[in-house]
Amino acid sequence: MTAGGAGQVPPQADGLAEGIARLRRALRRGARVADPGNTLAVAQLELLAALAEHPGSRPGQLARRLNMRANTVTTIVNALSSRGMLERVTADDDRRAVKLTVTEAGRQAVLSWQATNAAVLHLALSTLPAKQRRALTAAVPALDALARAIDQLADTPAAAHDQDTD
Repeated sequence: MTAGGAGQVPPQADGLAEGIARLRRALRRGARVADPGNTLAVAQLELLAALAEHPGSRPGQLARRLNMRANTVTTIVNALSSRGMLERVTADDDRRAVKLTVTEAGRQAVLSWQATNAAVLHLALSTLPAKQRRALTAAVPALDALARAIDQLADTPAAAHDQDTD
């Protein structure tokens, strides 16, 4: 999936992309302020969350799923492994390969991160007028569908081919 050279971006998509990016930055900042004791980087938490959703993934699979370079995933996996957040298990079908699983400590870190994000969102939502809260609630199914559509685009053969050239 490549955006470069794709032509003119409709103004509503451009505004939506910027709005989502601002929301991600604000939520990340709000979560750091709300839970300063969380020493895990967002990339580490995202990898743990992806692994919790897809237990037994191999590092290369996580790299593709998270759109990260393999060496970045290896660095994150090593750091999380040393902290007892995930375990490496030799793959049954290929003794040279490893499958990764989240430990209970890793699962708790993900749950805590998700709870912190939810609390920050809940607090921020409570400051908005009721009409804006209803609009955001009504948008959740469309945002979910948008996320699935983006994931589907990222999983197309052309995107996989782009990833394989790394």
